[in-house]
Amino acid sequence: MSIVPKETIEVIAQSVGIPSLGADVAAALAPDVEYRLREIMQESIKCMRHAKRTVLTADDVDSALSLRNVEPVYGFASGDPLRFKRAVGHKDLFYLDDREVDFKEIIEAPLPKAPLDTAVVAHWLAIEGVQPAIPENPPIDAIIPPAENKRSEHGKDDGLAVDVKLPVKHVLSRELQMYFDKIAELTMSRSDTPLFKEALVSLAKDSGLHPLVPYFSYFIADEVTRSLGDLPVLFALMRVVRSLLHNPHIHIEPYLHQLMPSMITCIVAKRLGHRLSDNHWELRDFSANLVALVCRRFGHVYHNLQNRLTKTLIHAFLDPAKSLTQHYGAVQGISALGPSAIRLLLLPNLVTYMQLLEPELQLEKQKNEMKRKEAWRVYGALLCAAGKCLYDRLKLFPVLLSPSTRPLLRSDKRVLTNNPSKYFIWTPISQMVQTICT
Repeated sequence: MSIVPKETIEVIAQSVGIPSLGADVAAALAPDVEYRLREIMQESIKCMRHAKRTVLTADDVDSALSLRNVEPVYGFASGDPLRFKRAVGHKDLFYLDDREVDFKEIIEAPLPKAPLDTAVVAHWLAIEGVQPAIPENPPIDAIIPPAENKRSEHGKDDGLAVDVKLPVKHVLSRELQMYFDKIAELTMSRSDTPLFKEALVSLAKDSGLHPLVPYFSYFIADEVTRSLGDLPVLFALMRVVRSLLHNPHIHIEPYLHQLMPSMITCIVAKRLGHRLSDNHWELRDFSANLVALVCRRFGHVYHNLQNRLTKTLIHAFLDPAKSLTQHYGAVQGISALGPSAIRLLLLPNLVTYMQLLEPELQLEKQKNEMKRKEAWRVYGALLCAAGKCLYDRLKLFPVLLSPSTRPLLRSDKRVLTNNPSKYFIWTPISQMVQTICT
């Protein structure tokens, strides 16, 4: 027996313009209508479950109708479940309570506001930690923590308590604050004491120091900018960076963008230290090795890290306006990156650069002894870089690197030359290095 009575079929027939439908026809159509309804509802339930919902909506029925190639039912586009009301005087009759809307009211209603055009507007969220009072930013009162007696507010309708959560603050323990202050004090004023060496070991091995990494990175970047004339402080700061890089318990990758400029500054800065006797060459070598360590460890994470570094170094090397100390730092930085960087960046520019360096090496053309010593430093760095690249290529021929078993012929004779200068052998050597390395 069908759950759809024949009277319902007769009413539906009258609504579509069939006033007289036979009772036998209505009784025969009722089971087929029930079958079709069950089929549509089963498909609707499947759509509801695929949408990870437990309430059947009109959209699910529309989706089921579209799967059956049936035109959807118009007028029921709400995502909320339909609310039926029971008809007065009828136990099993329900209807939708739809309010009748006068068409004249819709025409005379004011037009809504036009939507804004899509655009991108830039504004400052904060300037040196201070939020500017502009309309784009939230008002200051909105981010002030509420008073203790106003933490719980009541909703408008349900009356449930709403818990307002305060912004999370980065709170350091008292022990970590004391640890950071002590390390900063040792770095700035007592870097030549045994206690500072123990502090470096602690930075390189202790766990639980990760909350201090943002403070250390900001401290290093700030002090390198301020202390370019204080060589011991710069050296101590670079040692702190090395200890942080060696600590296996610290996730330092998010802070490399603050540490890398400080290390590059200690490599290619025009002047480090305020005295002529300061050994800034050692600081440049140390910083170059640090940068090379960063590229080896984190180059696979930041693919453009080494490319950006080499662009900075080669720009400092090829710029004739830069000082010789900057050229030295650039050569050492490229050399620390390995033979491949030397072969690709330094060797193709050796002949051109030697035309710039050659007058600085000669006593007749460069009377300033300090400039001449700086030029010989750069010359030595280039020799070491070329030798490193040459040795890397010679490793492909192990026979050339093995000691000879044949006895050497010794002689006390000397080779005479008309050119007393030391750099006269550079051009043939550079050509030979380029030939072997390529």
